[in-house]
Amino acid sequence: MDVAFRLVDAFTETPFQGNRLCVVPETPVGFSTELMKMLALETNFSETTFVTESRPDGYRMRIFTPDAELPFAGHPTIGTAYTLASEGRTSTETIQTTALGNIPVEVDLERGFAWMTQKQPVFGPEFDDRGVVAEAAGLESDDLHPELPMQVITTGLAPLLVPIRDEETLRRAERYEPACRRATAASGGECLYLFAVRGDGDVMARMFDASLGVGEDPATGSAAGPLGVYLASRGLAGMPGEAVIAQGEMVGRPSFLHLDVRPKGESWNVRVGGGVRIVGEGVFRV
Repeated sequence: MDVAFRLVDAFTETPFQGNRLCVVPETPVGFSTELMKMLALETNFSETTFVTESRPDGYRMRIFTPDAELPFAGHPTIGTAYTLASEGRTSTETIQTTALGNIPVEVDLERGFAWMTQKQPVFGPEFDDRGVVAEAAGLESDDLHPELPMQVITTGLAPLLVPIRDEETLRRAERYEPACRRATAASGGECLYLFAVRGDGDVMARMFDASLGVGEDPATGSAAGPLGVYLASRGLAGMPGEAVIAQGEMVGRPSFLHLDVRPKGESWNVRVGGGVRIVGEGVFRV
């Protein structure tokens, strides 16, 4: 059986930068979970998506890392939405359905850009074990921001947001996996999302994964939304409003995640977007 795939770079307007994604735009009927896991491991990208149904008003898909299935993820959302719209399989404004539920997506084919509207945020508790987080990032406790708290916030997946003293300190952080596992277990976060505010609308971030086989992720849309909420709720980086998160430079894949976070009643409307480039295609022979 031949299974077609596309190779996609998300959160970039430059091919071969951003976060890599493998998209299977038409998954064969009856294709098993075990086969999906096998192909995700074969690509060894941070995520591979399998579209199980597509039509103009929506599509369904499943998302796999090399060692787990995810209910939602950011760069697979904008990358898959753009791929399907570019091939006429869906419209440019449609609904993505995953295990998390429905996510509205918008695609600008001329610009090569896509947006998603994430779920309304849920605020978790602040986390005060600075020692274990500093160890996970190869830093000292004093390298964390002296005034801003660490906190878990989710708009689909739940990162532990870790404010760092400044950009220079963030750049010299080094991921230490055993302490990452301890920090995420203790805080309830899915990963560590370290960030430093560089100015209004300008943030740098790094994502240290604990257990999903990713390591340091070049671009993490599922964490960008929660970070936007964290910044907007505290009036940081010129928010509420728009901002850009720079991520991925330290792993050789510069990425730019666009935020638009604004009040919505008692909560927040959270949009995350970025450029998308389709850079290759082929077939798996299963």
